[in-house]
Amino acid sequence: MNLFIELRKHGKLAAKRNPMYEKNKFGKFWMYFMAVFWAGYLVFFGTSFAFAFNDGATEAYHVLNSGLIFILCLDFLMRFPFQKTPAQEVKPYLLLPVKRNRLIDSLLIRSGLNGFNLIWLFFFVPFAIISITRFYGITGVLTYSIGIWLLMVLNNYWFLLCRTLMNERVWWIILPILAYGSIAAGMFIPDNSPLFDWSVDLGEGFILGHLLTFTGVFAAIVVLWFINRGLMIKLIYNEINKVEDTKVKHVSEYKFLDRYGEIGEYMRLELKMLLRNKVCKTALRTVFLVVISFTCILSFTEAYDGQGMKSFILVYNFVIFGILFLSSLMSYEGNYIDGLMSRKESIYTLLRAKYILYSIAILIPLFLMIPAMATGKLAVLSCIGWAVFVAGCVYFCLFQLAVYNNRTVDLNAKMTNRQNMGTGLQNLISGAAFGVPLLMNFMLTTFFGPTVTAWILIAIGAGFILTSRFWLKNVYHRFMKRRYKNMEGFRDSRQ
Repeated sequence: MNLFIELRKHGKLAAKRNPMYEKNKFGKFWMYFMAVFWAGYLVFFGTSFAFAFNDGATEAYHVLNSGLIFILCLDFLMRFPFQKTPAQEVKPYLLLPVKRNRLIDSLLIRSGLNGFNLIWLFFFVPFAIISITRFYGITGVLTYSIGIWLLMVLNNYWFLLCRTLMNERVWWIILPILAYGSIAAGMFIPDNSPLFDWSVDLGEGFILGHLLTFTGVFAAIVVLWFINRGLMIKLIYNEINKVEDTKVKHVSEYKFLDRYGEIGEYMRLELKMLLRNKVCKTALRTVFLVVISFTCILSFTEAYDGQGMKSFILVYNFVIFGILFLSSLMSYEGNYIDGLMSRKESIYTLLRAKYILYSIAILIPLFLMIPAMATGKLAVLSCIGWAVFVAGCVYFCLFQLAVYNNRTVDLNAKMTNRQNMGTGLQNLISGAAFGVPLLMNFMLTTFFGPTVTAWILIAIGAGFILTSRFWLKNVYHRFMKRRYKNMEGFRDSRQ
């Protein structure tokens, strides 16, 4: 425990001494604000759910307990954007007389005590106070809350296992798909699935404080703990002892870009960054899988036939590519910004190359959505309209971040690296880049209909595309005015 406290203290000191600590106060404020907002939201839903089923034939806690599996699945999905795998600079500690298992245990303890594991209690505790207290008293509420917390800790280690494996090989995404697919098949294929009864009995065991129920959950946590520990030890030591293979097996020169001169050179640089570096490749694969999944579900099932979900998927599939890579515009280049600044107007040429490349890349989601257009789920004109609008208006907004981004993003983040989180401005503009078009689509469709909306989007997007040289030049000039401040930030935040 002393080692855990000491490592936690070192982590806090490292964060406070980081030169970027003072520059990200807005991000911290926004994070705390959203945490309070969602906590209040969950409290509201918990009380509403309890009162809604309070007078039903089945007790409210039985209804909720029958859906515990769905809540765990939702919790698993929510962890992807909000929870990172535990990262710690373990390499220096490995040189000290400290057992490696204790180092990994400290990481796992920190993960288990993560505040994210408590967030669902804002839903379950108010619900339990209203629906359980009258039958089992405060003791039932306490044991039920402890049981739910243990389930979330269990889900945390299950997520950690999947996320760690997926960070190494993206194909490990098959593991959670098979797991949750099997659970779904077991729940919905049989007429009277025993999984629902098992879920109800699990919740009932928590309420009654059955020792066997708690022992079973705790045993599952211990099993996942040891699996995660063995996996993390193996990955970290493989990473530390790895000998880099300097032999070049295959080099893609992208010679077709030679005809475009200097812009072609920077487009080649961007392509190599996207297709060679660990962080970029992982992000690219992930977004491909998400877009394909959404499109297939929309095209071949009736799950997303509602107009709201169609609009969401339509906007999401086009915007996500830009948000993923352009929200950190110039942050990847922070690794070699000194070289870029050595030539006149190289930043402007880089910005133009990026804009051209990502505008062409908007054809990828358009192509992936052909099945949805072929089945009539999405209108062809609407898809074209959003492609043009995103390439014009949304990219215009995201490119403004090139002026203010001054944190370097490590291109090869590993288990032994500390994650470099986005700034508050990045999070704000990224959220607006998705939320505002979604709201805009709703309002325009309501007042003008989908056809007129598509033409309006095409007109707006085309205007920004045709004037791209002018606003990119403006972005470049504003960047140059802040170049010394930005370069200082890039240097300070390098890993």
